[in-house]
Amino acid sequence: MSRLHKETHLVARIGWLRAAVLGANDGIISTASLILGVASAAASRSDVLLTGIAGLVAGAMSMAAGEYVSVSSQSDTEHADLARENRELADDPVFEREELAQIYVARGVEAGLAREVSKQLMAKDALSAHARDELGISEISTARPVQAALASAATFSVGAVAPLALVLVSPSNVLIPAVAAGSLLFLSLLGAIGAKAGGAGLLKPTIRVAFWGACAMALTAGIGAVVGKVV
Repeated sequence: MSRLHKETHLVARIGWLRAAVLGANDGIISTASLILGVASAAASRSDVLLTGIAGLVAGAMSMAAGEYVSVSSQSDTEHADLARENRELADDPVFEREELAQIYVARGVEAGLAREVSKQLMAKDALSAHARDELGISEISTARPVQAALASAATFSVGAVAPLALVLVSPSNVLIPAVAAGSLLFLSLLGAIGAKAGGAGLLKPTIRVAFWGACAMALTAGIGAVVGKVV
């Protein structure tokens, strides 16, 4: 018999990976778009740089606040469901044991065995058993607002630094194409890293991230150019 070993599954990364990829992606796209929009309006390098820095700070705070609020709402819902389930377990444990058994029966377990499994699991930790198998709440999927907020803010800042660095190193006469091309390269790299971390293929995620980033930057640059001429 082979020795038992602890397995590490990619699904355990869902919580932080989603927030990290979203933060970095938004950091690159929003900051690069701001830079291109302002630069297309014939602004000076110092104005472009100031706009990018302001976008970095505002975006990081917005991402952190947004993630914290949204994930906290999920956490509040989970806690409310758990509190309700705890009351039901206290009021009618027999019904709850049968309810859990029927969940296993629906998954293909023989009725007698399902009732025995339900009985044993509830004897050890009834609330955890119902949280996992009735409510779908587990250690992997549970909401973590602070973790999501910090990950989003940090990765947004990292992503936003990339187009800002391009502004600093690019000659003024090629600033717009340099920022656009460099940002698309960073986005493609981010898509590949996210795909690799999540165990997916590299091509589709990379193309997807680069395509939508290009659309956002092109639209913002176009608006900047039009407004710059009018004003």
